Amino acid sequence: MTQQTQHLMSYGKLALVLLVLLILTGVTVGISYLDMGILNVPIALTIACLKVSLVLLFFMHLKYEGKAITISFLSTIGFLAIMISFTFWDVAFR
Repeated sequence: MTQQTQHLMSYGKLALVLLVLLILTGVTVGISYLDMGILNVPIALTIACLKVSLVLLFFMHLKYEGKAITISFLSTIGFLAIMISFTFWDVAFR
């Protein structure tokens, strides 16, 4: 039998992560009103990736999982980055 370890996080840490997520959401809304030309979409995607990473790491406890799940997460992020860059490349050269 394998022994399961339980990863409990304090309410303070969860509240801090929630506060950061809310701040990043406010930054996303604020950035949407600025005209930064070609940088609008990459900045919005960067902020969205930060928010997704926080949710996965802390609320879904990915931070405490084994190497296989961590490698799976990182490879998924890499694959997503490749697909998004292909989309940008396709739109840029039409």
